Amino acid sequence: MEKKLVPCLVVSILIFCGVTHVRSDASDHRYKVGEDVPLYVNKVGPFHNPSETYRYFDLPFCSSGPTKDKKEALGEVLNGDRLVTAPYKLDFLNDKDSEIACRKRLTKEQVAQFREVVSKDYYFQMYYDDLPIWGFLGKVDKEGKNDPSEYKYYLFKHLHFTIFYNKDRVIEITAQSDLNNVVDLTEDKEVDVEFMYSVKWKETEIPFEKRMEKYSQSSSLPHHLEIHWFSIINSCVTVLLLTGFLATILMRVLKNDFVKYAHDEESAEDQEETGWKYIHGDVFRYPKYKSLLAAAVGSGTQLFTLTIFLFMLALVGVFYPYNRGALFTALVVLYALTAGIAGYTAASFFCQLEGTNWVRNLLLTGALFCGPLFLTFCFLNTVAIAYSATAALPFGTIVVIFLIWALVTTPLLVLGGIAGKNSKAEFQAPVRTTKYPREIPQLPWYRKTLPQMAMAGFLPFSAIYIELYYIFASVWGHRIYTIYSILFIVFIILLIVTAFITVALTYFQLAAEDHEWWWRSFLCGGSTGLFIYGYCLYYYYARSDMSGFMQTSFFFGYMACVCYGFFLMLGTIGFRASLFFVRHIYRSIKCE
Repeated sequence: MEKKLVPCLVVSILIFCGVTHVRSDASDHRYKVGEDVPLYVNKVGPFHNPSETYRYFDLPFCSSGPTKDKKEALGEVLNGDRLVTAPYKLDFLNDKDSEIACRKRLTKEQVAQFREVVSKDYYFQMYYDDLPIWGFLGKVDKEGKNDPSEYKYYLFKHLHFTIFYNKDRVIEITAQSDLNNVVDLTEDKEVDVEFMYSVKWKETEIPFEKRMEKYSQSSSLPHHLEIHWFSIINSCVTVLLLTGFLATILMRVLKNDFVKYAHDEESAEDQEETGWKYIHGDVFRYPKYKSLLAAAVGSGTQLFTLTIFLFMLALVGVFYPYNRGALFTALVVLYALTAGIAGYTAASFFCQLEGTNWVRNLLLTGALFCGPLFLTFCFLNTVAIAYSATAALPFGTIVVIFLIWALVTTPLLVLGGIAGKNSKAEFQAPVRTTKYPREIPQLPWYRKTLPQMAMAGFLPFSAIYIELYYIFASVWGHRIYTIYSILFIVFIILLIVTAFITVALTYFQLAAEDHEWWWRSFLCGGSTGLFIYGYCLYYYYARSDMSGFMQTSFFFGYMACVCYGFFLMLGTIGFRASLFFVRHIYRSIKCE
């Protein structure tokens, strides 16, 4: 069964990659002179609140004719994209000068609505031949005015489009608002508005294949890239030196332990054992709540596999800038396809720990990450519906996600669980476990679980905190992130440091004759997730201008899910490393 699951997973991912690239090349259109090139308006929203976006025509804009919604893929809907035909006609190679798009008489209420959105720095986003366009809706004149009641509010009503083409293809587009052609919104009174636009076509030598490169240049300019690399290298060298120092000490201490225990065996057989050898009869005693531990290890293994596949897709160029919804599609598809890994790992490990009710363990595995994520989504989707925001998923999309979960995720989870249960793998303990557990001696406060988690999480977090800013500025801002090679290097270092620090703390715990290391190693490994959530608080209050209940709840709600995922994944890495280490050291000594 396992051999059948792997090819299915690989084929599905290859199909997904193919579909993604087909979608990205769908805009590879060749146009004739005068042919209509599709222009869609997408969404509007406060510039500093990236999650709070609304449909373009939720604002009282006029239209030149009946509007038509563009069909969206799953990832685009999850991304909050709601494309609809724009009131502007930008025919191929047709220049226009001060063309009227449409006319509208704004009521007092509509003027007040526009004034409010202008005061909140609302921006718009459009797509022309799948190329993104942004701009602000208006401006606030504060010059020489100290009292906010004296501010002047203006709505831009004239857009200048500059379009670059290469033979019969669109290469680049920019949109600039005419700062002098505005509508005064300061007073609540009816006003007539003529929305106008101009179009200028220019030829360029840039080939079609490189037209998206300008959008990634902001994150890979030589100056910024040099600073980025220097910061990452500086952080990584520091962390690796600390890790190497820790590893060297640990190896020397272990070597001395092995020599000491070997000498004790030769010189005095009846000498009382001390240190980690003393608890050899308890160190492999199965932990409390072993079903929960097995489920956590299964979920963490699935999330680790998911992350590796995401990096593979990123490094081959699937997530290029403004490939709308590709990342969200990848997350949904890959999570569904890797459910079998969680089922197999959890059931196999649970049976190794001599667990009996493997069905309940499988249900726990399926709900451990999905449960909190589902509850968070229900709350945040309700908030988005109350705000009438595009982040609110349509009923049809929710049905699609439910069907993916019911028809793909759940069956794969069950199949993986059955395969894990039937694997008949035995827990490889190099020493026998005694019938009765030894009493754990009284330990100082800094050897308790919480102080140990704080120590364990700090070093891995220090390896990634520089990169976190760039990721947050991309996900919760308007920066573009394309340097996945750096991110992958940082991720590998994160895994190495997490494994090393957890192993070191496990050794010190065993040396203090505390044999309950199972849960401690998992919690210490995953504690970096708590540090990342702490960074969320710092970023929200010190580095961003986000505000409002919806944006705040989206930021802290979804980041809680992401940090929880990191907790499970890194906890699994820490536990696996500690289990390997503990087996190795007890296999290296003779125990009665």
